[in-house]
Amino acid sequence: MTIRCEIVSQDRIVYQDDVDMVVLPGTAGEMGILPHHSPVLTTLKYGVIHVKRQGEELFFTVAGGIAEVQPDQVTVLADAAENVEEINIQRAEEARRRAEQLLKEGAEKNPDIYLQVQAALRRSNLRISAVKRYRRG
Repeated sequence: MTIRCEIVSQDRIVYQDDVDMVVLPGTAGEMGILPHHSPVLTTLKYGVIHVKRQGEELFFTVAGGIAEVQPDQVTVLADAAENVEEINIQRAEEARRRAEQLLKEGAEKNPDIYLQVQAALRRSNLRISAVKRYRRG
């Protein structure tokens, strides 16, 4: 028995397949979703989505968004999402260095820039830690 899983970011379909289980980083805590789950609508925090399919585990970073759970489908509409296997670690480290430099240079003086820099730093840290923890090989 499987459940359809679709992970969609603002610019592309990141993943879609029939899976055995999905674990979501909900704002109220992690949620394990199995086939025939009760309908739920939840917001997502920055974190990692775990997908289990035929004994294999796949991992996707997600930078906020919402998830709709139906008995036969999980749909994630993410602000940003990507497969951990596709993350370019050098780009993520460069983004972290740029964000840290902007913070040192006083980005907090401009609230709009400060929030963007904080979000970039948070996302790059998520991407780096996900690669270190979940990437195979």
